[in-house]
Amino acid sequence: MSEEVKKNNYSASSIQALEGMEHVRMRPSMYIGDVGVRGLHHLVYEVVDNSIDEALAGHCDTISVIINEDNSVTVEDNGRGIPVDIHEKEGVSALQVVMTKIGAGGKFDKDSYKVSGGLHGVGVSCVNALSDHLKATVYRDGKIYEQEYERGKALYPVKQIGETDKRGTVVTFKPDTSIFTQTVEYSYDTLAARMRELSFLNKGITITITDRREKDDKGEFKGEIFHSDEGLKEFVKFLDKSREPIIADVISMESDKGDVPVEVALTYNTSYTENIFSYVNNINTHEGGTHLSGFRRGLTNTLKKYAENSGMLEKLKFEISGDDFREGLTAIISVKVSEPQFEGQTKTKLGNREVVAPVSQAVSEMLENYLEENPNDAKTIVQKVILAAQARHAAKKAREMVQRKTVMGGGGLPGKLSDCSEQDPAKCEIFLVEGDSAGGTAKQGRDRNFQAILPLRGKILNVEKAMQHKVFENEEIRNIFTALGVSVGTAEDSKALNLEKLRYHKVVIMCDADVDGSHIATLILTFFFRYMKELIENGHVYIATPPLYMLKKGNKKEYAWTDDQRDQTNERMGGGANVQRYKGLGEMNAEQLWDTTMDPEYRTLRQVTIDSLAEADRIFSMLMGDEVPPRREFIEKNAAYANIDA
Repeated sequence: MSEEVKKNNYSASSIQALEGMEHVRMRPSMYIGDVGVRGLHHLVYEVVDNSIDEALAGHCDTISVIINEDNSVTVEDNGRGIPVDIHEKEGVSALQVVMTKIGAGGKFDKDSYKVSGGLHGVGVSCVNALSDHLKATVYRDGKIYEQEYERGKALYPVKQIGETDKRGTVVTFKPDTSIFTQTVEYSYDTLAARMRELSFLNKGITITITDRREKDDKGEFKGEIFHSDEGLKEFVKFLDKSREPIIADVISMESDKGDVPVEVALTYNTSYTENIFSYVNNINTHEGGTHLSGFRRGLTNTLKKYAENSGMLEKLKFEISGDDFREGLTAIISVKVSEPQFEGQTKTKLGNREVVAPVSQAVSEMLENYLEENPNDAKTIVQKVILAAQARHAAKKAREMVQRKTVMGGGGLPGKLSDCSEQDPAKCEIFLVEGDSAGGTAKQGRDRNFQAILPLRGKILNVEKAMQHKVFENEEIRNIFTALGVSVGTAEDSKALNLEKLRYHKVVIMCDADVDGSHIATLILTFFFRYMKELIENGHVYIATPPLYMLKKGNKKEYAWTDDQRDQTNERMGGGANVQRYKGLGEMNAEQLWDTTMDPEYRTLRQVTIDSLAEADRIFSMLMGDEVPPRREFIEKNAAYANIDA
C-alpha cells in the first residue's frame, strides 16, 4: 500500500487500544492533572486536540467550541469523522473504542497522524469517563452516526440516524459533578485564550467560541472567531501590543530541517524582561527543554558574533552574558515532533536531544539574514544588549545587597515583619498587607502561632517599567525577599530562586476591596510573576477576599462580599438591616478581620494560578505598561473594576 493511500486510509484498523480505563474515575488527577478549575478546562482541550490533530494531518480547517446553557460543552470539526466500522480486535465500532478505551486513538498509529497535540494520549475517552453524559455524532461517508454514554459507558451501540453531505465529528459532554466537586462552571476567558493561542500556532485554521450562557445588547450570544494567516508573527504582535517596539517588524521564519518543523517569531521592545514562550505539538512547554536550548544557542551565538564584528563592544569593560541578548525580547518557538519525550515536574519540558541542532541552525540563519539586510535594526539591538549588560552589572551589586540581608545571610528580618512562632514552613503563612493601619489590625487579629504579617507602604514599585537594579534597591521589595527567606532570582533567570529556603508556604496578598486595593494587588502579582514565578507555579501565592459589607439587625451580624449577596442577606434577615460598607481593611476591628478574612475555618483564599504564561504576560504588560489605550479597552470590557487573576 502506498504512503499516500496509508495516510488517507483512516479506518477502524488505525485505532489501537492500549489499556482499559477502569481507573480513570477513581484517580482522575493522574490523567488530567487535577479535579479543580484547571482539570475541568483540560477536558475541553482534550476534545479540541482531536480536531487539531485532524487539522495537522490536513483534513480539517474549521473547529467550533460552544459553552451551552447548562455548562456542557460542544466541540465540532469538519474533519474526516471518527471511524465507525467494526474494530477487529474489540468487536465493536471504532467510535466506541475511541470513546471508551483509554489510550485508544489514531494518534498512536503513525500512518494516521505524523504528530499529535495530545500530551499523554488519554484523549476523549478520559473526557467520557469523567462526564455525566457524552454524545458523539459522526458525519462520515454520507451518513450520520450517533452514540451516547454515561460516565464512560455506552448506552447503546453506534447507530445510523440519517444521511448528510457534511463530514466531521461533534462531541457534547457534561462534566460529572461527583468528580468536579469544586465547580463545573466554565470560564469563557480561559477557553477563549487557549483557542486564540491554538489559532496562532496553527495558521489557516478557523476556531470559533460561543458562550450560550450570555447575550449582548443585540440579543446575540457572546463569542469570538479566531483565525491567523501569519501564525507566530501575529502571535508576537498580539503579545507585544502594549509594549513599545525598538525594531521595525517581527522577525519570523519556518524551517523543516532534520524532519523537525520549526517556527520562530521574535521582536525587541523597550521593556526590561525576557518573554519567551515555547511549544511542542501545540503544548505550552513552560519548563522549556531542548527546543528552547537550541533557540537560545542560535540567538546568542549569532548576535554575539555580529556585535563583536561591529566593534560596538570595544569600550565595554566586562563580558556580555546570554541574559543580555534576551532583555526586551518577545519570542515564540513552536516545533512539531513525532515522538516527543517530556521531562520535568509537570511533564512539560522537552527532552528530545535531536531537536537542539535544527532549532539552533534555523534561528542562526534567520538572524544572520535579518541583521545583514537591516543594519539599522541590527545596531539598535546591539545597543539594547549593551545597556542590558550595564544594567545587569549594576543589578548584581543590588542583588548582593539583598542577599546579605536575607535571613540565611544573617542580616535579620525586616523591622516591620511580625513573625510567627511555628518553625515548619509548610504550616506557616504570611500576609502582605496594604498599609501600616491595616497591618496593625492584622497583627492584633492573627493567630501568632502560624500567621506572620508584613505591612507594605502604599503602592510598591511597578517592576514592569523599572530596570533590574532599581527593583532590587526598592525597600519594600527587599523586605519581601528578606521576609520570605528565598535566594534572589533575576527577571531572566528565575531558577536562581531557591524555594527550599521559603519560610512560608502560603503567601497571602491582603488589600482593600476597592480599585486602589486591586491596583496594589496587581503590582505585587506583577512583581511575583516577573521575579518569583516559581512561587506562583508551585501554588504558594493567594489573594485574600475581605468582605465589602457588614449587615446588622438586632443581635444578628452577617457579612457580604458582593452587592447581590448584600441584598440576599438583607432579605433573609427580614429587611431593614443596618448596612456598613467597608472602604478598607483599616475600618474593621481585629476580631472582624479574623472572622472574615484570616480564620482558615471560614475565610476564602483565591489561589493564584497561571493557565497560560503567554496570556498572563500579555495582561501584566498591558495593565502595568506605558500604553494607555489597550489598558482602557481591557478595563471597559471587564467593567465595574477589573479583578485580575493571573
